[in-house]
Amino acid sequence: MERRELFGSLFPSKKEEKETVIRPPYYKDLDSFDKECIECVDKPCITICQENIIVLDEKQTPIIDFSKGGCTYCDECANVCPSEVLSLDEKKYIIAELEIEMLQCLSWNNTMCFSCKDPCLDDAIEFIGMFRPSINQEKCTSCGFCVSVCPTNAIKIKRS
Repeated sequence: MERRELFGSLFPSKKEEKETVIRPPYYKDLDSFDKECIECVDKPCITICQENIIVLDEKQTPIIDFSKGGCTYCDECANVCPSEVLSLDEKKYIIAELEIEMLQCLSWNNTMCFSCKDPCLDDAIEFIGMFRPSINQEKCTSCGFCVSVCPTNAIKIKRS
């Protein structure tokens, strides 16, 4: 391993950090968060969220925190957005890919656990036998309900 690779792995670049930011699912342009959301004083998208998963990042723009729960795609954050950064015209699934880390997952390590499967409304978590869960990406809506209930934090979020 070269010196640059060593330090790069210890201190992730700003680009890598930006890629893990998950935004609410109703936006057209990512740049609009940095332009219009900063000027929004009331931040109604945060207070209207029934699941309390929309929080502010260090720039005072809304992001999703799956450690608090998942998104029901209820449309309320888009309905109350005064600057139309979030708009029902742009409704889509959250742009993220969820995956199960086999080494951290209880089921993959022969302990019966269905914590991630139970809250999955889309039946996207499929088990091969009793001990091998996987996420069917074609069914997964990236709602995140499986993330916060995993007792070992085995479900990782990747920005798509």
